[in-house]
Amino acid sequence: MSPEQLGEVVPLVLIGLSAGFLAGLLGIGGGVLMVPAMVLLLGFDQHVAQGTSLLVIIPAALTGSFTHHRKGRLVLREAALVAAGGVIGAVLGSVFALSIDDELLQRLFAGFLLIVAARILLPKGLFGRDRAQRSPAADPDAGSP
Repeated sequence: MSPEQLGEVVPLVLIGLSAGFLAGLLGIGGGVLMVPAMVLLLGFDQHVAQGTSLLVIIPAALTGSFTHHRKGRLVLREAALVAAGGVIGAVLGSVFALSIDDELLQRLFAGFLLIVAARILLPKGLFGRDRAQRSPAADPDAGSP
């Protein structure tokens, strides 16, 4: 592999490694890290970064989910319902994303990240009632279909 090729491959692998680690650690899809890294560090177009991230997330999410499932930390019924909605939402969101310009898409992405950050960092009661904690350990039937 030439130094030029290595210079292209290494940053991509490091972004994937970082995103995969955070996906497994925090339960995020990885796109929260991958998309900004590809845009800001590698100069990808926002649309290309998002499309690339969506493809990369598939194997990372499957392996992370399997690891959590083996430890009894996956609620299959709810996951299946969220996945069904997620497939439809992904198609609609992708169609919409492709219909808007790159700058607006970046602003929407950044706005989403700010809302999520505020929701996590601000006091729990600020956005309404406290969230109930759901855990398969608390409900033995929760992990079964």
